Amino acid sequence: MYDLEKQNLRLFSSYIVHVLRPSYMKVFLNEYLGKEDVEQILSQESRSVTLAAKMLLEKMMCLEEVGWFQAFLDTLHASEYTGLHAAVNTWDFQEMEALLPLKTLLERVEPSITKNMKPSELLPHMSDCLTQRDCEEIRAVQEQRGCVAASECLVDILKRSDKPNWFKVLKLALDNCNQRLALDLLEPGTLCACPLCCLSDGNEKCMMECEESSDTMATVCFEYHEDGESDMGLLKSSNDLSLSNLQGNTGTHTSTEKKLRDYQRELTTAACNGQNTIICAPTGCGKTIVALMICEDHLKKFPGKAKVVFMATKVEVYDQQYKLFLEHFSKDPDIRVTGVCGDMELCVQTVVECNDIVVLTPQILVNALQRGELLSLQVFTLLILDECHNTTGKHPYNNLMGRYLDAKLGPSAHTLPQVVGLTASVGIGTFKNQLEAENNICQLCANLDARVISTVTKHIDELRSYVHIPDKEFYLVPPQTSNPFIEIITGIMSNIEQLARTVYNIESLSPIQNREYGSQKYEQWIVEVQKRCKLLQLQDPEEEKRMCRALYNYTEHLRKYNDALIIYEDARAKDALVYLQAFIQQVRNAGYGDTESHLAALLDSQWAQLQHLATEGQENPKLQELKFILDEEYHNNDQTRTVLFVRTRALTDALKNWIEETDSLNFLKPGILIGRGRKSHLTGSGMTLTSQKGVLDSFKSSDQSKILIATSVADEGIDIPQCNLVIMYEYVGNVVKMVQVRGRGRAQGSRCFLISSSKERIDKEKLNMQREEVVEKAIASLQSSPEDLRAKVDVFQREEKARRAHVSAEPERPHDMGSYQLLCAKCRHFACFSSDLRVLQEAHHIILDRSVFNRCETKPHGKPKTFDGITKTKKLLCGNCKMDWGIIASYLNIQNLPVVKIESFVIQNIKTQQIAYFRKWKDVTFALRTFDLAEMSAERWGP
Repeated sequence: MYDLEKQNLRLFSSYIVHVLRPSYMKVFLNEYLGKEDVEQILSQESRSVTLAAKMLLEKMMCLEEVGWFQAFLDTLHASEYTGLHAAVNTWDFQEMEALLPLKTLLERVEPSITKNMKPSELLPHMSDCLTQRDCEEIRAVQEQRGCVAASECLVDILKRSDKPNWFKVLKLALDNCNQRLALDLLEPGTLCACPLCCLSDGNEKCMMECEESSDTMATVCFEYHEDGESDMGLLKSSNDLSLSNLQGNTGTHTSTEKKLRDYQRELTTAACNGQNTIICAPTGCGKTIVALMICEDHLKKFPGKAKVVFMATKVEVYDQQYKLFLEHFSKDPDIRVTGVCGDMELCVQTVVECNDIVVLTPQILVNALQRGELLSLQVFTLLILDECHNTTGKHPYNNLMGRYLDAKLGPSAHTLPQVVGLTASVGIGTFKNQLEAENNICQLCANLDARVISTVTKHIDELRSYVHIPDKEFYLVPPQTSNPFIEIITGIMSNIEQLARTVYNIESLSPIQNREYGSQKYEQWIVEVQKRCKLLQLQDPEEEKRMCRALYNYTEHLRKYNDALIIYEDARAKDALVYLQAFIQQVRNAGYGDTESHLAALLDSQWAQLQHLATEGQENPKLQELKFILDEEYHNNDQTRTVLFVRTRALTDALKNWIEETDSLNFLKPGILIGRGRKSHLTGSGMTLTSQKGVLDSFKSSDQSKILIATSVADEGIDIPQCNLVIMYEYVGNVVKMVQVRGRGRAQGSRCFLISSSKERIDKEKLNMQREEVVEKAIASLQSSPEDLRAKVDVFQREEKARRAHVSAEPERPHDMGSYQLLCAKCRHFACFSSDLRVLQEAHHIILDRSVFNRCETKPHGKPKTFDGITKTKKLLCGNCKMDWGIIASYLNIQNLPVVKIESFVIQNIKTQQIAYFRKWKDVTFALRTFDLAEMSAERWGP
């Protein structure tokens, strides 16, 4: 009886005894073991927990009583041995095996790390991997024996932990508590030169650890491995050895062999031959690994001369890729890697001179070239552009490559860097047939000066074995029919339009006709009307101020009601009301005049009825369809991992609340991933990199969030772990976006659903699928005729150079030295004269007239931040209507500098009284003087 269970307990005893603490199992001990045995085991535990656990297992081998094994499992679970309970219950110890290298690492650094930790600060951040009992024990040790002893206790507990996330939680806790000395000991590359030490997040995916003596080292072959372009598991043992296997091996020291997959090696061929190349391969195939290998090859071919820059389009992606490069090259102390992002106070020239590889966002490089910090791109030998399909129009990539091509095609000879672009799709622009697609691809090649498009052709079967393209299904859902909720909201909007017409004929301000409430076209109409309102002029200045403020308020309310209808279309009436309530509250907190009071009353009069309809009204058919899909998928596979793409930030909050409030779905514990953009009324400011990382980490954990609700920030570049379900909720873009979004479903058997009430939107996605096939044929055609590709690229480059020359030859628009005044765009309240403006660092526009504080209001800034040596401390608001004017900042030792944004003002020529509106400072027609510290006298700026 229980022969199989006993056999397995013996087989996996080495894992169990290094985790189990018998004193935590007293309920089991007292029920199934004799009193003498229990005392003997607990006595042994005071000397060695491991030996006591071995003794317990030996006693269990003699048990024959019915139910003892289930009681053992139940006690494990009750004692919060969640990892061990799962392993014994399924006899699957792979997760336990994966913890061994991390525990070995912790054991190695134990003498040093225990001297640099403060457990009392860490414990509040470690509840995910420590039990309440563990925390109480650590606190007791600290009170009785001090900080170092408590650190030793914490380390001992972690070395016996069965929680799969303990190492990550420890590192995050150290980081949150700014205990850098201890954290650095756990960072890769601090112990040895083994490639395993280059793994991110503390070698969590590592299956082995190098054990090194004075003259021997285990000989292991490593294979580059990537799952979904993750920063996890870059290196994996092709021998699949465990820690115990390695410890038994000896041999002479040999260098590790690096081996790419065959299809990855195929992608590197042209670039490693020195050719300018666009590497086009599916999301999840390991393009980042390919880039790392190209860098390694380049550094070896040009020792001491190579200078590489890797560019990422977004700050979120920069942070991820910089970490990968830093960890990968940390094994070689002679290769210097650094990163630069927007909030760093660094001289780019110095950074480039002192490092071999620089990771940054392209705008930083553009700024450095414009300011003269870098003379040209010739300081580099290799440029790598991630998501290179963005090299079009006014994108920073195209700005940089325009400089590159001007140098190449100019009269002087130049030694220019090699260019390598990475993308999941080159299907840019609009095209109707293969020839137009080929022309678009050739234009992209011309912009990147690339004559080679590298794709996987020879090893396509291997690629398909690693990269799984999910099946796509379409769900056309009937749109919500007109109902009382919609009728009330549209009725309010109609009333507001009538009020606006009593002030001015708003129909004359925009040519857009046939606009429907709750549509993007209506939003466009509002934008056009607001723009024209800012330029209206009357003979009576006071009447003009009153009219402009009223029209601004009317149109802004119309915009929010239109937004609410869009939210209602995709979510619930309840979510639309939450959005409107947040907006009205913001209005009440700001300038609350007669117009604002009247507009708020329109909603107040219908609020009770709207709330009733939100509670009792029909459910959105799209939500019903979404619920059906999620119920079905998780019923079939409770380990399903879902990424749900939506169009707006407001909708991420709405769907998160809906899932949490739906009984059959709340176990999914949804996470939200949005960008770092400006503040919105409903969702607040964008997510920081830290909060994004926290959400992604939670999504990686199988016992936490099972669904991620994301906006477009997640479709390009940001690493999302493997998932097997992608849902596009009214989310459709172009071919490139389709390829990127679909690529988030990477697990075998993945599925992709598009839910929409618009047949046109579904047809557009089907057209994207057809266009993807056209792009593939176009690439194959160009690859088969390299001469034609080169010829077209040459023609396009000459045409673009001529266009740039024509633009640069146009005379610069003269700037008027006359006097202008800045008026609030909402209420025409006077702010300052143009002569009082100064430009700091070619970017920040400061009002140098201290009397501006008599015309404005300030309030504390929620998130003070320093950029370019400027620290923002407060928000700057119009003193009359509370319009957002900008910020109050400090620079050097100067406090309370008003930094304004041009879109908050209209500009009036004092002589002609003509009014103009500009969205960017570079477009203004008057001259702007440079900020000069000599002007900051006590007479001018006060003490």
